[in-house]
Amino acid sequence: MTPTVKWRQWLPYAGVAAVVAYCLAPFYWMLVSSLRRSTDIFSTSLWPSPVSLENYRSVFGPAQGFTRALLNSLVVAGITTALSLLLATFTAYAMARLEFRFKRLILTLIIATSMFPVVSIVVPLLKLFTDLGWINTYQAMIVPSMSFTLPLAVWNLTTFFRQMPDELEHAAMVDGCTRGQAFRKVIVPLAAPGLFTTAIITFIAAWNEFLIALSMTNKPGMQTATVAISKFSGATTYQTPFGSQMAAGVVVTIPLVVMVLLFQRRIVAGLTAGAAK
Repeated sequence: MTPTVKWRQWLPYAGVAAVVAYCLAPFYWMLVSSLRRSTDIFSTSLWPSPVSLENYRSVFGPAQGFTRALLNSLVVAGITTALSLLLATFTAYAMARLEFRFKRLILTLIIATSMFPVVSIVVPLLKLFTDLGWINTYQAMIVPSMSFTLPLAVWNLTTFFRQMPDELEHAAMVDGCTRGQAFRKVIVPLAAPGLFTTAIITFIAAWNEFLIALSMTNKPGMQTATVAISKFSGATTYQTPFGSQMAAGVVVTIPLVVMVLLFQRRIVAGLTAGAAK
C-alpha cells in the first residue's frame, strides 16, 4: 500500500477529529478554568496546577442562590417541554393525517413563527404580563418559551407522523377501535422514539433560554440558572467572577450531557425511525 493511499484512508478520521476538537475545545477550557484558583484565572496552561474547587464552593454558597436558580430552570424547562409535547402531538397528528384547505400554509406559518427573534416579542409580552400581574412567575417564562419550542416540536412530529403508514390506524379501526383509540393505543406507543427525541430537543432549548427569563423576572428567587450566572458578583465591586461563572456553566451543562449520553440510543432511534415506511 502506497503512502498516498494510507494518507487518504486516514483523512476522513482526521477531519472528524478536527471537528470534534473544535466543538469540544470551549467546553474543555470552561472545565479547566472552573478548576483554577481565582488568582490563576488568567493562566494559559492546559491543566490547572493546583486543581482547586474554590469556584464550585463559591457557586453553591448561600449568597449566590444558585441551587434555587437550578430548581427554577428545571421547573420552567420541564413544564415547557410537557406542554409543548402534549399540544404538538395532537397538532402534528392532525397535520399529518387530516386533509383540509391551506394545510401547507398553516404548517409554514407554524414554523415561521419560530423564526422571529425573541427580542421582538419580549417588549409587548412584558407590557401584557405586567398588566396581568405575571411578572416574577413561572408562567411568565413558560408561555413565551413555548413560542419557539412548540413550533419546533410540531415540525419534528409532523415529519415523523407522515412517515408512519396509514394502515396502522385502519387495522386498529377494523378491530373495533375508534380513531381516537387507534391514535392513543397504536400510534402514540409506536411514535415513542420520535416523541422522546422531540422532548429532549425541546427541553434543551427551554433549559438554555436566557432573554425571556431575564426580562420577566427581577427577584433573585425566581431567576433561572442562566440569568443567575450572568448576575454573579465578585469579591469586590470591579472584579468579574470568571471562575465562578465557568464553574456554574459546567454545572448547568452536566445535566444535558448526562441526559444525552443516557438516552443517545433513543435519540438516534427517534431521528432515524421515520426515515422510511
